Amino acid sequence: MALILCAALAWYLTFYGLQGMPAGPGTMGMGLPGFLGAWALMMAAMMLPALAPLTAMYLRSIRAVRDRRVRTARTAALIGGYLLTWTGFGLVAYAAAELGAWLASAAPAAAPWVGAGLLVAAGAYQFTPLKDFCLRHCRSPVAFLLHVSGFKGALRDVRVGLYHGVYCVGCCWGLMVVLVTVGVMNLAWMAAIAAAIFLEKTWKYGLVFSRITGAALIGFAMFVPSHPEWLPGLYLSTAM
Repeated sequence: MALILCAALAWYLTFYGLQGMPAGPGTMGMGLPGFLGAWALMMAAMMLPALAPLTAMYLRSIRAVRDRRVRTARTAALIGGYLLTWTGFGLVAYAAAELGAWLASAAPAAAPWVGAGLLVAAGAYQFTPLKDFCLRHCRSPVAFLLHVSGFKGALRDVRVGLYHGVYCVGCCWGLMVVLVTVGVMNLAWMAAIAAAIFLEKTWKYGLVFSRITGAALIGFAMFVPSHPEWLPGLYLSTAM
């Protein structure tokens, strides 16, 4: 599934003439609709592997439905509701990327300091009670199932996806801020952040790993002001 989504994202970027281009500030020339399409594909590729263990038990109840079309529709509704929350966050990411492009052009001396501050904020969030609360939800299929078992109606699967998506955004928004600072189309950082999210949510030491990630981000931020090129999302190189 993840490989298929990555291939779809690669095709999408090729369609926009962005495949192979280095990461840079802004939205790489995409308007809001194009950016949200790319963002939704990115979130699907990055987040769905970590989502699978939590929703496996819920999906079993869908698979119990005999009608194949109903099963397919309900599964699509679940994933669609989940991705809808991340697409909503994509509006924030779009505005942040545009602001980053303006900052890189208008205030290049200040941009790395702003980037360092964002990295410190993202790292510090990894140590907060809110992060722990959202992460525990993402790691606890029993509590998840107990809550969503009461959802009824035709849109219940969309609601389940939205419900979990809100917690997932609460858990991972800081790491997505990092993605904006390093360039939203930076595939290497996408892979690294996706791996970190997967380990946080599925590894038995995930809670400890989230703090290691936070400390690493804060440590990385300390070197950014002297190496502004390390944050391509806030750095306008001479080549660009």
